[in-house]
Amino acid sequence: MTHPTAVDFELRIAMPATLRAAEEFLADFRERSRALLDRVNSFAAELLVREALTNAVVHGCHADPAKQVRCRMRLNGGRLLFAVEDDGDGFDWRAACARPANFAKCSGRGLGILRLYANRVRYNAAGNGVTFIKRFGEGTQRC
Repeated sequence: MTHPTAVDFELRIAMPATLRAAEEFLADFRERSRALLDRVNSFAAELLVREALTNAVVHGCHADPAKQVRCRMRLNGGRLLFAVEDDGDGFDWRAACARPANFAKCSGRGLGILRLYANRVRYNAAGNGVTFIKRFGEGTQRC
């Protein structure tokens, strides 16, 4: 169950493209969202944020601390809006969205997880930025 207010949680941050920085961000997100979301919705929200951040750090910036990952997030009412952009070259998201996700593999599941858990997923033209919306209690929409 969510508890709607005007804006429950909003954040803009730029961080070095490292897994440590992503984990610190996720710890802060987990702590702040705990009071706003029930257990099931909290899991879905953190999974989406984790996948988007990990893709930006690992695939977009190759975990290069000289590069940056920028995030914008708003959690309010029953909706999470999350946007992440990295300093990487981007990728062909159209081709990636056309392929089915192989959830049996250890990597390469991030886009499938975004498509499965988010209601809406949009990539920028360069392929180095993604925005998703998660409306808690609703179905999903493919990219």
